[in-house]
Amino acid sequence: MARAVWQNSGKISRFILESVLRILLSNDDGYFAPGLAALAEALAPLGQVTVVAPERDRSGASNSLTLDRPLRLRTAANGFHFVNGTPTDCVHLAVTGMLDYLPDIVVSGINLGSNMGDDTLYSGTVAAATEGYLLGIPSIAFSLSSHKGKGQYFETAGRLARELVERTIAQPFGQPVLLNVNVPDIPWDQLKGSVVTRLGRRHKAEPAVKQTTPRGETVYWVGAAGPAADASEGTDFHAVEHGFASITPLQIDLTHAAQIGAVNGWLGQDTAGL
Repeated sequence: MARAVWQNSGKISRFILESVLRILLSNDDGYFAPGLAALAEALAPLGQVTVVAPERDRSGASNSLTLDRPLRLRTAANGFHFVNGTPTDCVHLAVTGMLDYLPDIVVSGINLGSNMGDDTLYSGTVAAATEGYLLGIPSIAFSLSSHKGKGQYFETAGRLARELVERTIAQPFGQPVLLNVNVPDIPWDQLKGSVVTRLGRRHKAEPAVKQTTPRGETVYWVGAAGPAADASEGTDFHAVEHGFASITPLQIDLTHAAQIGAVNGWLGQDTAGL
């Protein structure tokens, strides 16, 4: 694995990589997305960057794997690889079938739009990083919280991505880590900093939108996400709204430990001897 150290020389401090850093990039917006290009450009000076991304927009794909058909891996003119599958497929295929080495870090994004609170359950951006984490690789998901849906300042998220990747390699956690980073869509000099946050909560989604096609068929669009229910201080919503990048460490254990006793009582089971 690549390792980085700080080098101090007068007023200049910088990371020095002792070996080639191998970075795997993916996303859920597709291999053609401007956020992915910005991320690749930002991280290219750090080492060997390999991009494996979906062939089309797979936003909301969550942690789904394609098991009912084979996957095809192709290469675009710019060198990015793309797969006819989900973000999870892309990372899984790259690590377990395409590459002959284990990447030092998996980075996903830069997503156009935030992935905060309950959105992380559906996010393909977070799912790509999650797959890296499950395969034992430090992984970070980056999203640009753009209210306009255009993404004006991908370079801000790209610059922060480079800093956090450098820090992850220079100061490893000693165990796989999964970070979800949301960056305000503002110029770099307006970013107030980064704060560690917890996930906020949203109200339930808006109702599905019912429409009729020209052929008379009834179709539905999934409703918009609901407004924030918990955007209090300490949440990712609060941080981004106040000009900070939010960094939320995630875990995969879905066990509701506080309800184990209640469910045992509901079943009439005595767990005293367990």
